[in-house]
Amino acid sequence: MSEEKTFNDPKLAINRVYTRKGDGGGTRLVGGQKVSKGDLRIESYGTIDELNAFIGAARQTIIDRHDANEGLQGLGQELLRVQHELFNLGSVLATLPEDVVEQMPRVTQVDVDALEASIDRCNEDLAQLRSFVLPGGSRLNADLHIARTVCRRAERLIVRLSEVAEVESDAIAYVNRLSDALFVWSRWASYAEGVEEVLWQPNMASTAKKNA
Repeated sequence: MSEEKTFNDPKLAINRVYTRKGDGGGTRLVGGQKVSKGDLRIESYGTIDELNAFIGAARQTIIDRHDANEGLQGLGQELLRVQHELFNLGSVLATLPEDVVEQMPRVTQVDVDALEASIDRCNEDLAQLRSFVLPGGSRLNADLHIARTVCRRAERLIVRLSEVAEVESDAIAYVNRLSDALFVWSRWASYAEGVEEVLWQPNMASTAKKNA
């Protein structure tokens, strides 16, 4: 007896990459409605797609490190899970509320809880911050910070979308918590790699040095 699945599996047949149907600046939602490619809904799930790509780059940074320890490999698995969750989120964002069905892929409170649990686990290893941090110190740290800033942009767009249209209740909570997780993961990556964090020092600016 097969196990019942929470979400419907994809039903796609992608045979051609180009169709010429979008050459006029339009595209179609999951329900078939034609909208402008500049529509806020398109911008929202398009930015989720961009975020997914940057998280994929961060995961590949871990994969390419042949000396990656068990902790970093575990982080890589979390990033892979997040990539699947982001596709679920993009799927429901690309669908008008009236076309959403019960088993359509989406993010839920379970996904939010998993992010919070990961944040709490990683924070146990980290020293308390005494300053803001700058992206860098390692490639992985920078990759995760790039993903964090794209995640914040996605969050702003989804909030704007929610002000003019109905949005799944857990969507905003998920991207908000994911941006927090990406920040903590960037710090934890430096910890796991044995790399010092780059702390913000206001007096490193050219103006401060000139007046010293």
